[in-house]
Amino acid sequence: MRYVVGYTANATGRDAVHLAVALARGQDASLDLVLVVPEDSPFNAVYPPEPGYNDILTEQARRWLDEGLALVPADVTARAHIRRGDSEAQALIDAAVEFDAAALVIGATNNGLLKRFTIGSVASSLLHSAPLPVALAPSGYHRMEAITRLSCGFGARPGADELLDVAVESARDRRLPLRLVSLLALDGGDSPELLDAAWLHAADRLAAVGGSASGDTSGTEPEIVVAKGRTIEEAVDRLDWEDGEILLIGSSRLAQHRATFLGSTANRILRALPVPMIVVPRDYTRQSS
Repeated sequence: MRYVVGYTANATGRDAVHLAVALARGQDASLDLVLVVPEDSPFNAVYPPEPGYNDILTEQARRWLDEGLALVPADVTARAHIRRGDSEAQALIDAAVEFDAAALVIGATNNGLLKRFTIGSVASSLLHSAPLPVALAPSGYHRMEAITRLSCGFGARPGADELLDVAVESARDRRLPLRLVSLLALDGGDSPELLDAAWLHAADRLAAVGGSASGDTSGTEPEIVVAKGRTIEEAVDRLDWEDGEILLIGSSRLAQHRATFLGSTANRILRALPVPMIVVPRDYTRQSS
């Protein structure tokens, strides 16, 4: 299993590497750090480039990638790649497809408050078009220990069942406890009927996919949480989050087949979320580890 890391020589790139290491540990997974440099184009400010410019740029990119590789601990295998392209997002997608990556890992921009998310242009493009899961590290993310709990944002809309299948398989493979957070309740506010319906739907779907979704040796059953609040942001903020937790969420109904699309609910969750998020493409089938 491989994870592609969209690496940049700044805090955002370091956040992405840290999260990728946490994901790789316990999965016998390797990392591919990809740094995208501009492709020669008549539309660039200086064209054609000065003699030797490309050599200088390539050498600088290699030094930046060496700094990124130095962040990766010895127990995780990592490689570095330089890619050229007009679109950084497309170049990262192309690399992830070429390497048959399980996910593409990126960082949020570094101007978010309280380790929360601020989405830059490249991250926005990936979160609205990638054909594989996109893992997003919050600003200032430094944890590199293995993930300790998987949460799944879950509702009753089309695609929710497929997302839960991915969450159940991921929790089993990683031997992690699984927590379901009802997105229907977040959309519907505090209505008791909606809260009860969301809980029952989640419980029924868990039974349909095989009962216990947790693969840890303690035999812990999945937890179903109905988050309540006046707003989605408030509901998310009231939840207890572990430092080693990650939230799995599905793409909007507007997404194309097997493509990500960060919907309005997910965007609002990001405003309050203190842990990493993985956005799963619509109609996605998880790779076997």
